[in-house]
Amino acid sequence: MKFLLVTLIVHNDDRSPTERFREVVENAVLAEDLGFDGFGVGERHERPFISSSPPVVLSHIAAKTSRIRLFTAVTTLSLLDPVRAYEDCATLDHLSDGRLELIIGKGNGAAQAQLFHVTAEDQWDRNRESYELFRRLWREDKVTWEGRFRPSLTEAETWPRPLQRPIRVWHGSATSKESVDLAARYGDPLFSANVTNPIDPYAELIDHYRERWAHYGHDPADALVGAGTAGYYAAKTSQEAIATYRPIYEARVAFQRTLGLPIVFPTLEDAIERSSILVGSPQQVIDKVLRYHKRFGHEVMHLHADADGLTPKQHRDALELFQTEIAPALRAEIPSRPFPGGTA
Repeated sequence: MKFLLVTLIVHNDDRSPTERFREVVENAVLAEDLGFDGFGVGERHERPFISSSPPVVLSHIAAKTSRIRLFTAVTTLSLLDPVRAYEDCATLDHLSDGRLELIIGKGNGAAQAQLFHVTAEDQWDRNRESYELFRRLWREDKVTWEGRFRPSLTEAETWPRPLQRPIRVWHGSATSKESVDLAARYGDPLFSANVTNPIDPYAELIDHYRERWAHYGHDPADALVGAGTAGYYAAKTSQEAIATYRPIYEARVAFQRTLGLPIVFPTLEDAIERSSILVGSPQQVIDKVLRYHKRFGHEVMHLHADADGLTPKQHRDALELFQTEIAPALRAEIPSRPFPGGTA
């Protein structure tokens, strides 16, 4: 199994944005030092996030690291001009020595309509059309194209030409079959959000992905799935882990209430029982991931990159514990294919 750390760069404290960005970069360096396989930066365009430009953040991380895979998590192609998105990503592909991977999706949030005039009615069509053009731009030296949402192209050349040809593109999936079908149609991997709800709706979308994958004529053995988690903290004993994480979880629920968000798991015990959150002893975390793997069949998993209320020492200790006691057991139980470029 492969393991990523992912951040949406939530900024809801007294630190400056500069300090918060610096922390993200330091966490990425720590992830590489500890042996994580990838680091992802999400894209959001409204409070409390400052993650509006993942390629810029990942470019700085690329300069500070040498091995770890770099993920956009996600690139919201429904909002972006696919030509400009291609140019940014192809440049980053070179700057990272071919370590870039994309996770694309339609995005969410009210700011999408306000800032980009993308609505719930057209976001899926925009995402599909932008991906189809982006895919051609990455593969073809000259592109002639016409669509609904941007000016047409005639024998258009885009520069620089990419280092990875092709690049691997994952499709982020949370609630809708459209992104799942798009991934299956093109033979691309799927990354399930697996954060907000119990396991069932995510498992149903993954099942649909595998069904559509076969429908489009792909070998079922080639389907590739990743899945997220709603939080992580491990300690030597479950009692210690729960005692440390309880105030953090309760603060998160209180913050969600201030934003008017629905509270799906009101208590930490409920979240541990029914959500993808990983809180407990190393063996409890291993057992839970294996249970989810039986339902998802996933080979890649992400954890939150941020301290999220933990002290710096608690954060580092938990990540070190994951890599020393949890990850080796999961890698032994769940085989995974190499990342592109021969990364084991």
